[in-house]
Amino acid sequence: MELRKKLGKLLLPALKIAVGSSAAIWIAEALGLQYASSAGIIALLTIASTKWETMRLSLHRLITFCITVALTFLLFHLLPWDWATYGIFLFCTVIYSALIGWRVTISVNAVIATHFLTTGDFSPAFLLNEFLLILIGIGIAILLNLFHNYKGQLRQVLRGMRFTEERLQNILHEVAAYLSGTEPLPGVWQDIGALESQIQDFIHEAYEYSDNLFSSHSRYYVDYLEMRLSQCRILHSLQDQMRRIRTVPEQARLVSDYILYLTGYVVEMNVPQKQLLRLQEIFRDMEQADLPRTREEFEGRAILYHILMDLEEFLHAKQRFVEAMDPAVKKNLLGKSELKKGAPSKDSGAPFSFISPASAYASDWCRSP
Repeated sequence: MELRKKLGKLLLPALKIAVGSSAAIWIAEALGLQYASSAGIIALLTIASTKWETMRLSLHRLITFCITVALTFLLFHLLPWDWATYGIFLFCTVIYSALIGWRVTISVNAVIATHFLTTGDFSPAFLLNEFLLILIGIGIAILLNLFHNYKGQLRQVLRGMRFTEERLQNILHEVAAYLSGTEPLPGVWQDIGALESQIQDFIHEAYEYSDNLFSSHSRYYVDYLEMRLSQCRILHSLQDQMRRIRTVPEQARLVSDYILYLTGYVVEMNVPQKQLLRLQEIFRDMEQADLPRTREEFEGRAILYHILMDLEEFLHAKQRFVEAMDPAVKKNLLGKSELKKGAPSKDSGAPFSFISPASAYASDWCRSP
C-alpha cells in the first residue's frame, strides 16, 4: 500500500510534466512562434502539485512577464545590450523577486530575457510572441491540473484521521493504565512523539487536498488534523508531571477511570460537552476530599489536578474546533435532531464513505454522547 501510494505520487506528476511540456511545444510550433521550446519549459516549471498553487504561480508569471519586458526595455536603451547588461538584469530580477516572495518566477523571466538579448527586438509582434509562449505554458499547466485523483487523495486524508484517533485512544489507555497501577508505562512518550510527526505528514496531505478544491469545505480536514496535533502536544505535556509522581494518590483511580471513559469519545463525530461536565464533577469531588496527610500525598494530588487541567484543555481544543466551523455547515448540523437532543447517531460507528467534501463536511458530525 505504501509503495503504491509513493508510485502514485511520482507517476502522475511525471506524466503531467511530460505530456504538458510536449503539448506546449507542439502548440507553439503550430502557431509558428519563435523559441517554441520555451513554452515547454514554462509549462514544466508551472505545473505544481495543487490547482491553487498552479493558478497562483500562473498569475505571478503574467505579472513578472510585464516587469521583465519593462526592465529589459529600459536596460536596452540605457546600456549596451551584452552579457554584462544581462547580468545586471538578473541581479535586479533576483532582488525584486526575493523581496515580494516570487523567487520561483526567476527562471522563466531569465529565459524570456535571453530572447530579447539574442534578438534585440521589442516590436509589438515579438512582444506578442513572448506573451503567447507564457500563455501557452501556463494554460497547459492549468489544464493538466484539472485532472486529479481527488477521491484517492481524500481516502488518504481520512485514513490519516482514523489512524490519528486510534493512536490517541491507545495513548490515553496507556496513561490510564499507568495511573491505575495495573501495568508500566511502556514507551508512551515515544509513541506521542512519533504520532506528532505522522500528524504533520497527514496535515501536509490535507493541505494538498484542500488546495486542489476551490471550496471552503475542504479546509475542514486541515483544521481537524491541526486540532488533533494540538491535542497530541497537550498529552506530551503530561510527561514531566507524571514522572514527578512519587506516591500515587488514591484519587488516581478516579482520574484513570475518567481517561478510560474519555478514550471512547476521541472520535471525529463528537462534541465534548458531556465530557467537560463530567470532568467538572471530578474537580468538585477532589475539592471535597479529605486533605492530604503527607507531603508526598499533597504533591501527588497536585500533579493529578494538573493532569485534569491538561485533559480539560484537551477537550477545549475539540470544542474550539467545533465552534470555529463554517457557519453554514454548523447550521446544517444543528438542524439534525440527533445533535439537538444530544443523542448518538445510529451510524456513529459506521465506516466513512465520502463522495465530495461538501457531503463529507455535512455528514461527519452526527454524534453527541
